[in-house]
Amino acid sequence: MSTENLPQSPEQQPPRKPRVAVVFGGRSSEHGISMVTAGAVLRAIDRTKYDVLPIGITREGRWVLTADEPERMAITERRTPDVEELAESSEGGVILPVDPANREVVYSEPGSVPKALGEVDVVFPMLHGPYGEDGTLQGLLELSDVPYVGSGVLASAVGQDKEYMKRVFTSFGLPVGPYVVIRPREWELDESAARKKIIDFAGEHGWPLFVKPARAGSSIGITKVDDLSGLDEAIAAARQHDPKFLVEALLRGREIECGVLEFEDGPRASVPAEIPPVQSHDYYDFEAKYIDSTPGIVPAPLTPEQTAEVRRLAVEAFDAASCEGLVRADFFLTEDGTFVINEINTMPGFTPISMYPQMWEATGVPYPELVDRLIQAALRRPTGLR
Repeated sequence: MSTENLPQSPEQQPPRKPRVAVVFGGRSSEHGISMVTAGAVLRAIDRTKYDVLPIGITREGRWVLTADEPERMAITERRTPDVEELAESSEGGVILPVDPANREVVYSEPGSVPKALGEVDVVFPMLHGPYGEDGTLQGLLELSDVPYVGSGVLASAVGQDKEYMKRVFTSFGLPVGPYVVIRPREWELDESAARKKIIDFAGEHGWPLFVKPARAGSSIGITKVDDLSGLDEAIAAARQHDPKFLVEALLRGREIECGVLEFEDGPRASVPAEIPPVQSHDYYDFEAKYIDSTPGIVPAPLTPEQTAEVRRLAVEAFDAASCEGLVRADFFLTEDGTFVINEINTMPGFTPISMYPQMWEATGVPYPELVDRLIQAALRRPTGLR
């Protein structure tokens, strides 16, 4: 008797594929870039190996089911996409589990019975900036006991806050450039004193200066200030994104980036890349990165000794901040031949033109393998204290 059409016993059924929730959008000013990043990841995930659940977070913070249509998550006519454009409902919402014993995601609409969407095995949080990249989402996932791609709560928070990032690097002996921080209370209590602090910093280090939000990315809200006349406008621009801001001295030299990726035996660094001077932009700002697609040089034209040094420093920065999964470390190679670390990004840009994937492609890890390695690293790593 043939058993071909008989129901399979549980032992005979093929194992369920791991389910990956790709979360994107969010409440930060990097909402649109997060979507572009997620679109590239959705295209690259091996659907024969993983089930995928796309979840968007609107600018107001509502979690929604979205269409699995990465082609709609791209920059068109110099405009970034929006989660609302892909949401399956204008009222429905996704509810993540808060019980560590239950990883089932639920979808709910007003007046309807909640619908179970099945369990999630790992979250790929393609969020940039506050309310996602800064440890907030990571804390929620830790409470739910759900594995996720990338760094944990502490490293994500440190990587988002440029002040504390620099303090951590300094404590580990990594070289950072001159900077001064203006905190919200300081500015609100006495603007004149805070402004004098900046002017005194300029007197010591010279103009131009860079004014930037302390907890934002993608070069959003950053202004290059050539003299005192542009200072107030630059401060206002930074404070639109974050009430705490930094002022940094200009470091003359070459911009060098290096990717770090977690392998089974620990973190490794990619070949570095160089961001050449941008002819139509004062510096490597948002439009140069994402709109005008200024190409980087991969690998960077460095000596073997310089390449080895920047790769070493990138891994040291990864370890200093207790990072996991991935990091892009940004450096200046100053005129005297010294590498100075500018910052790390715990969830760097992941679009096809982003430097992190390009550096790993040149190192021998193509984009689909890069995505797979990040998911596998998250599945291997336990939640909780580690």
